[in-house]
Amino acid sequence: MAILRLLAWRSILAGLTLLLVSLIVFLMLEVLPGDVATRILGRDATPETLAVLRDELGLNQPAVMRYFGWLGGLLTGDLGNSLVSNRPVQEILAPKVFNTILLSAYAFVLYLPLAVIPALIQAIRRDRFADHLLSMVTLVLLSMPDFLLATLLLLCFVIYIPVLPAISLVDQSSSAWEYFRAMTLPAVTLAVVMAVYAVRMLRDSLIEVLESDYVRMAELKGLSAQHVLLRHALPNALVPTLNVTALNLAYLVGGVVVVEKVFSYPGFGSLLVDSLQLRDLPVIEVTVMIAALVYISANLFADITAILLNPRLSDG
Repeated sequence: MAILRLLAWRSILAGLTLLLVSLIVFLMLEVLPGDVATRILGRDATPETLAVLRDELGLNQPAVMRYFGWLGGLLTGDLGNSLVSNRPVQEILAPKVFNTILLSAYAFVLYLPLAVIPALIQAIRRDRFADHLLSMVTLVLLSMPDFLLATLLLLCFVIYIPVLPAISLVDQSSSAWEYFRAMTLPAVTLAVVMAVYAVRMLRDSLIEVLESDYVRMAELKGLSAQHVLLRHALPNALVPTLNVTALNLAYLVGGVVVVEKVFSYPGFGSLLVDSLQLRDLPVIEVTVMIAALVYISANLFADITAILLNPRLSDG
């Protein structure tokens, strides 16, 4: 029961955090310089046309009423219309979110072997050349910004070895192969950035598990080294890494914005940047709220996973 109460409390805190984010987002957009109606109609607009547009957009209402109206729309699924194209925000978001989900899934599939295989090699070859070499590589990658890694991959696989496209443009008419080629470089960038954090923790966990008594007992029973490593050591060493994996999912929210923009991939991150440049407030508000929802959900998942895997945390 104590665990259930703690999980319920964490869920309530996550909901309150999301509510606070919605308030901060609304207030920040409210204090932006300039008037939305003026930005839409231009500086040469007459007072009469400005008044009509402000009335249509509900800008004449008090900020409190507009906030609760916007929040109610979010809760009921009415996301409003874009100020730039006058299209429903759902229609604009749907293909972009779909593209980002595909990219994130591809990156996560690449992330798993990129995190597990180097850690296995380092644990087996502890304090040897391979261990030191991989440690050095991960340290270099840890210190490298996302956009720099993306740029280096572009140089390698577009300029020097021209096998992948420089611009990852896709649409609904693109084939599966075109999607695959377009997503490869962005996905590799995201997967590498996520993996370098997990490799170091998984390496240390594997070394600790390999030195435990039950692993030594399995070795004394005559089990092969491969069997002991993959069937006994690795599953137990993965437990602490699950928390890092959940936080890596939260990283995707911010990392995908930079990576998608570098590769011109038409996803959620590119939409957010373009909306900020165009001051398309309804699209900005919804995209930021979706990003906050994913980030908060990932952290909540990490907390719940840690509590379920280690119930002693609920005693705190």
